[in-house]
Amino acid sequence: MKIVIINYGAGNIQSIMFAIERLGYKAVLSNNPDEIKAADKVIFPGVGEASYAMKMLQESGLDTLIPTLKQPVFGICLGMQLMCNYSEEGNTIGLGIFDVDVVKFTSKVKVPQMGWNNIYNLKSDLFKGIAENEYMYLVHSFYAPICTETIATTNYELEYSSALENDNFYGTQFHPEKSGDVGEQILGNFLKL
Repeated sequence: MKIVIINYGAGNIQSIMFAIERLGYKAVLSNNPDEIKAADKVIFPGVGEASYAMKMLQESGLDTLIPTLKQPVFGICLGMQLMCNYSEEGNTIGLGIFDVDVVKFTSKVKVPQMGWNNIYNLKSDLFKGIAENEYMYLVHSFYAPICTETIATTNYELEYSSALENDNFYGTQFHPEKSGDVGEQILGNFLKL
């Protein structure tokens, strides 16, 4: 199986590569459109600021490529947020894969949300064998509200989408690669889709 992690200058790429290796697979890092199109599975990581990350995608043409991919694609954290219509972070137009806008938590809560929080209302093969209310690791100041594509929910100030799915596209606000055995099981489930 050919697994490509999209390399666009943003992300916690090493920890994802190590998690994939622990699952018994190898991944390659690439921003080459032909290599990404030829992959069996594509992982779209993200740590950083939305407008800068989108600029990096646009400079390499990946902003037009990613929405056309037909194989399973997994956006993590900022990767998931960039797959939405819009983000308040940097007033950023997203890739429009998930039909929801990303908004900022209010000042009523500590921002960023950093640490462990539970996921529930699990609704996808991505969560096969995962129990309700498992704890995942999150670091974020912006969130996707609940929408028709929500496949997991987390509560921090309010309920929001901790995972989204639309056809062959999946996204998690949490970091499966930093969430221990359960997170790696979710990553493994994605690689078996």
